[in-house]
Amino acid sequence: MTEFKAWFQCINGCSGRHPLNEIIYRCPQCNELLEVQHDMDLLKQRSPEEWKELFSQRIGGHEWPYGSSVWGKKEWVCPSLDNKNIVSTFEGGTNLFWAERLGHQLGLDDLWVKQCGMAHTGSFKDLGMTVLVSMVKQMISEGKNIKAVACASTGDTSAALASYCAVAGIPAIVFLPRNKVSLTQLIQPITHGVLTLSLDTDFDGCMKLVKEVCANNDIYLANSMNSLRIEGQKTISFELVEQFNWEVPDVVIVPGGNLGNVSAIGRGFQMLQELGLIDKLPRLVCAQAEMADPLYRSYKSGFKDFKPIQAQKTLASAIQIGDPVSVKKAIKTLQVFDGVVEEATEDELANAVGRANHTGLLCCPHTGVALAVLEKLAKRGEIRKNDRVVVISTANGLKFTDFLYNYHTDKLKGINSEFAYSPIDLPADYEKIRETILNTIDN
Repeated sequence: MTEFKAWFQCINGCSGRHPLNEIIYRCPQCNELLEVQHDMDLLKQRSPEEWKELFSQRIGGHEWPYGSSVWGKKEWVCPSLDNKNIVSTFEGGTNLFWAERLGHQLGLDDLWVKQCGMAHTGSFKDLGMTVLVSMVKQMISEGKNIKAVACASTGDTSAALASYCAVAGIPAIVFLPRNKVSLTQLIQPITHGVLTLSLDTDFDGCMKLVKEVCANNDIYLANSMNSLRIEGQKTISFELVEQFNWEVPDVVIVPGGNLGNVSAIGRGFQMLQELGLIDKLPRLVCAQAEMADPLYRSYKSGFKDFKPIQAQKTLASAIQIGDPVSVKKAIKTLQVFDGVVEEATEDELANAVGRANHTGLLCCPHTGVALAVLEKLAKRGEIRKNDRVVVISTANGLKFTDFLYNYHTDKLKGINSEFAYSPIDLPADYEKIRETILNTIDN
């Protein structure tokens, strides 16, 4: 049986390989981020049809751990991991929603929404966290001194880390910016019993502090600068082409905050192409909130330079990040994929959610950013009527019921809620109920 291989290597191409069970986050030579590299020659020993058949046999099965949409691609993700150390909730395999009605409203014939929020903890973060926490479990079994795993978060990463560490029985610590995450997101790590630090700063401040803590205290860093996370998240691309019967969409739109997911999805498509399972790449679009748009500003200058900013308060709180860790990876990916970066105002993102939910979706505000950008690109003709477009929905709308409630009760400051609806208070009287129903339907 072939023993497939993967390792950490510098994104700048510096010499030196590091095993995936080494506690390392940056290149020792240039201090740049690392990425996971696979021995592609070994993977190419199987034909594209053999890989497709293997993956098809595993989908939806119960053989541990291959029923997971991440671990069903184990050879392409983290081949050296012992199955006994895998920490999984059988993540992935999320719905690809045909947004036919919404698409027609926007002048598009082939619009789809990848519902990554239909997950164990309600976001795409589960895909990366299963890989990272599994490797931590393996390292602990090998005798490495890891006291806990920690992350800075705007909500969803902390939920995933807390849950997967609770499954594994590994201590976790989450750093959250006070009053900048939804109540639902705050309660998730609390209910799993992990150490939750609510700090009087923003995400960038939390990130700075967690890196300092992890550098000096035998605590493992779980943010997306750790490319084990990216290996799990790249399986979104694998799922998409499988769900389209191995056809590639024309455009994929991804909300961008810390920018790990943009590079992850790009890596997934590139791996599929190199191994011969697809013959083209989609166009990637990174969607940012106007209040936290450092990548968009760089894009406007042709990526000639990048300057961190102080992110301002946005309804899309999970992407309220002004100094994204994975910016170099994201720029590199977008340049390969003929990428576009566009932004959405608060009003645009909120009403994009209102419109989409009126057609049967249930979107988080970050998905609203992507949908608002979709609408802009469609109006400008940069996305064509017949293009197959996929919007990556990153989190479950139920994690943001406070946002949705405030939208429909006109309590969002500065937002004109174009699709607001509210219950009608009536007495328990048949005639008044009948009159109200008929008047409403007729109008």
